[in-house]
Amino acid sequence: MTGMKTRLQRISMKWNRLSAARPRTSGDPVLCPHWTPACAGVSGWGPTSPPTQSALAAILCLLPLLAGIVTAGAAEPCPGNPDALGTARVLAVDPATTPPVGRKQFPQTLPLHPREVVLTFDDGPWPGTTPRVLDALRHECARATFFLIGRNAAANAALARRELAEGHTVAYHTWSHPLLDRMPLAAAEAEIDRGFGAVDTALYGRVEPNPVTPFFRFPGFASSPALLDELARRHILVFGADLWASDWNPMSPEQELALVTARLDAAGGGIVLFHDTKKETAAMIPSFLRGLKSRGYGVVHVVPGAGRDQR
Repeated sequence: MTGMKTRLQRISMKWNRLSAARPRTSGDPVLCPHWTPACAGVSGWGPTSPPTQSALAAILCLLPLLAGIVTAGAAEPCPGNPDALGTARVLAVDPATTPPVGRKQFPQTLPLHPREVVLTFDDGPWPGTTPRVLDALRHECARATFFLIGRNAAANAALARRELAEGHTVAYHTWSHPLLDRMPLAAAEAEIDRGFGAVDTALYGRVEPNPVTPFFRFPGFASSPALLDELARRHILVFGADLWASDWNPMSPEQELALVTARLDAAGGGIVLFHDTKKETAAMIPSFLRGLKSRGYGVVHVVPGAGRDQR
């Protein structure tokens, strides 16, 4: 199945390159239900007859769908859990061209399909709770994004490295979690950079001029236009959220599970915010992940890249 998927993708990529070499003309028929580079170019390519053009266009339009079907059936097995939730796909986004995401704060979010979820966790790593969250994710072979507080990463470097080693995206949430929009600009920028340095030192043993993973989330979503501009200039993608568990409020794990499940069903998917420092969240995450599986949601793992979807 994996070999078939690869061959389909290679054929599709070759046709995309060929079709891009000759733009469609106004007389070219639109033969696909949705536009792709291949679909747009085949009907205007070379001296082929109209029936041949139609057949080629139909095949090329089906290739992405066939590749997706093959991928869905070829998911990597999850050790010890044959019925695992898994990770449906990997979404690579280009921080240089992607505006801030998360509709709770910004006008746009990630390019997700219906019933797709991006799992995000803030404020860790924290002994006692982060390991339980990681255990639950590992059991389900689900990948998440962790936004670390720098001083917590410095104090719990082994936990930060475990997040990375288990395949999660590890990003940044300042050094000490202040509300940056209430600080002088220079102090806010220094706080952000100190967080970058602490996390990268914990993970990689070095500090670069820019963070290794160019993803950042403002504590309390307290951004400012000047800070957003500066992060965009540095090609660092800012994450908000589409919904959250409100796990900073006192509630039982059962109450939190019911609340976030209802919000997710109302939204139909999106970027979900949790805190891996909360014991209630750590307790409810296994049930939440099983619920995603039973209700037909898929987990999308977000990574920095050139904006191409990976499977």
